[in-house]
Amino acid sequence: MPHARPRLLYVTDLAYPARGRRYCDEDIFLTARLREDFGLALCHPRDAVALMDAFDAVVVRNSGPVLDHQEAYAAFRARAAERGTRVYNQLSGRADMAGKQYLLDLTAAGHPVIPTVDRAEDLDRLPAADQYVVKPKLGADSIGLRIVPADRVRDEVRGEVLVQPRVDFAYEVSFYYVDHDFQYALYAPDPGRRWELRPYEATAADLEFARRFIDWNGIDHGIQRVDACRAPDGELLLVELEDLNPYLSLDALDDTRRDAFVAALRASLHRFLAAG
Repeated sequence: MPHARPRLLYVTDLAYPARGRRYCDEDIFLTARLREDFGLALCHPRDAVALMDAFDAVVVRNSGPVLDHQEAYAAFRARAAERGTRVYNQLSGRADMAGKQYLLDLTAAGHPVIPTVDRAEDLDRLPAADQYVVKPKLGADSIGLRIVPADRVRDEVRGEVLVQPRVDFAYEVSFYYVDHDFQYALYAPDPGRRWELRPYEATAADLEFARRFIDWNGIDHGIQRVDACRAPDGELLLVELEDLNPYLSLDALDDTRRDAFVAALRASLHRFLAAG
């Protein structure tokens, strides 16, 4: 049974050097606000297994790419499954939490996603392009990403990689959800400055686009970020569905929207704990 004041183990890497972002500021802010409702302790992802049994739930936040601590993450998932530990986000995610296979699955199913293949013999299924993006299936934070010209792309499809046409998009936009509830959207008007974000007023069509991926993923308790780009024809295409530890860019919000997000997160965590 949870204690009267539930105890949360908040997993984060405050020292992770993210490009264009300060993970530590975001997690310091969030934990300060969550302490109003929860007993809370922070730990590095490599320490989670040793500490998690003393808490009512584990909240995985800005813990950096799993690639940096793959063995520790695998041990954490195994321990959580063995002990029935409540983990937020739920570990049932089908998107980035499980690697990049979902981009192939969504492409094959005809969803509006940047077309993606993983075999040289399937390159003809992609739209013709002057350049292609080649990235590891287990990549994160643009680690290992390469831009290659069309005449070299076939030679680059080696090992566990994904290939996509390089899209000449107008801008990138992200939609942020708590559980299945939309919270806010941000966009980068300059494609060359991904993390210089501004508030974005999402249309009904935008939210319909984002909702289909939230529904597809099926996480009942957690924070998700749907990243998309605006293609030359005006269509939104999925770039990434971040369902493990999405950075929230809370510093790009005004106080009202930031407070509303904290309230939604607090309510979600209470529901999660009450669900048992």
